[in-house]
Amino acid sequence: MEIVKLSKKFAQLALFYCFIVFCSFIIGLKLSSINKRMVYYRRVMDDLEQISLIAAEQDKSTPELLAEFKTSDIRVANLKFFFRKYDSVLYDKSEYIVKMADLYKLDYRLIPAIAMQESNVCKYIYEGSHNCWGWGIYGNKVTRFSSYEEAIETISRGLKLYYVDKGLTTPEAIMKKYTPPSDGSWAFGVNVFLKMIE
Repeated sequence: MEIVKLSKKFAQLALFYCFIVFCSFIIGLKLSSINKRMVYYRRVMDDLEQISLIAAEQDKSTPELLAEFKTSDIRVANLKFFFRKYDSVLYDKSEYIVKMADLYKLDYRLIPAIAMQESNVCKYIYEGSHNCWGWGIYGNKVTRFSSYEEAIETISRGLKLYYVDKGLTTPEAIMKKYTPPSDGSWAFGVNVFLKMIE
């Protein structure tokens, strides 16, 4: 009888312990999410403070200056947040990426997502190539660009002409032509990064 009682108590304690661990895990996830949001909002507040300082220097009101910054829509903010998180040289190219996406009617997240998949947003590229996208790189051939802007414009145009206009609009469809040897990991990675930027 004593063994049965002890077993029951042990089972209850084990269940209680599992419950505590589970609750701690959920609370940890929530705190992590809140912390990420707080960091993001702190950065937004820093940016707004910077705009106010510039406005004061230029004898303009903050709303006036904010109107001039209208090009900095939520898409640019999303890209800047993403690139800052990964300490990427593309941070300063965020507006240009959105501009090219609008020009060629692309999802603005596609160029950054491919850059993340191919080079960890420009961390691992051929020196001086400005090619963060693996564009035209196979075997010993390395396509080089004179600047990141040239690369972004060329690749945006190429994605539109050779992929989107041919009906290849999803990462899975793009992968078959962009990187045929991939076993599906390329499309999986690009989809993950598209979601991260969202």
